[in-house]
Amino acid sequence: MEVQREADLRAANTFGVVARCAWRVQVDDAAGLAAFLDDARWRGLPRLVLGGGSNVLFVTERFPGVVLQWRGRGIRLLDADDEHWLVEAAGGEPWHPFVQHCIARGWAGLENLSLIPGTVGAAPVQNIGAYGLELAERFDSLSAVDLETGETRRWGREALQFAYRHSVFKTLPADRYLITAVRLRLPRRSDWRLDYGGLRAALAEQAPARLDAAAIAAAVCRLRRRKLPDPARLGNAGSFFQNPLVPAARAEALRAEYPALPAFPQPDGRVKLSAAWLIERCGWRGRRRGAAGVSARHALVLVNHGGASGAELWALARDIRASVAERFGVTLVPEPRLIGAAP
Repeated sequence: MEVQREADLRAANTFGVVARCAWRVQVDDAAGLAAFLDDARWRGLPRLVLGGGSNVLFVTERFPGVVLQWRGRGIRLLDADDEHWLVEAAGGEPWHPFVQHCIARGWAGLENLSLIPGTVGAAPVQNIGAYGLELAERFDSLSAVDLETGETRRWGREALQFAYRHSVFKTLPADRYLITAVRLRLPRRSDWRLDYGGLRAALAEQAPARLDAAAIAAAVCRLRRRKLPDPARLGNAGSFFQNPLVPAARAEALRAEYPALPAFPQPDGRVKLSAAWLIERCGWRGRRRGAAGVSARHALVLVNHGGASGAELWALARDIRASVAERFGVTLVPEPRLIGAAP
């Protein structure tokens, strides 16, 4: 267990905003986590479980409690049959290197989720998704420690209540659980997802001699690098708003007025709209206010040009949301977790 007092969190969030916390505790294994739970120094303090910091915005500059980070590592093949590989990864594993590890060993199925920042442990919370695939489709189970009782619980797929950018962890008391390991069931038979976001066109650019997970992952990485700025060079947390889900009648009315509006029918009868399209039509793409701005590459991405505070980025996001609501009657929901502000 590694403990820091009044820790600087600027490097622990991909927006790169100034942030501090009263305590920062990093644990690598079960023994370290047990020591954390037994320590009286932070009992009664607010708690924040933080992964890679790629889906969080510190709106206030100081978190008055303890930030807990799980650094447990390890990847192993638990089982294999004619249909699937069952792969387990520790929650502290960085997501993209984990995907690369699987592909290198012939365990396909995660290639569409390449280059997503963050950790394995955070992936189920958000039900990460990209290019026509959501984590829920590959999910088997996870292990999480109840930070109130110290008990470890195994959660199956049904218990997670997955939906678009949603899992049961978003409805439970915040920061109650620490996900220590995730198990994924990867298909042995080809299950390529190519008909989303220009992926087929990106594959055709390189004309790979063989269509496999590595070729698809390379195409996904090229697409993401074109559209999304590198957080190491320009602070951001990827897409700032979720694509809104609206009733079919509302989508039909909007499409009648705006025929070019991208709309995708969902299994539950609702329709998913493109938040980027809505934001861009309101004139926000490429705009900036001081050091806070909207990416010129993608209207969904808020960026820190250097020195922007979390409060300034959140003020910009609120104005974007207000303009979309005024013009289209659609309410945008922030995708990152907001620390120190209500969504």
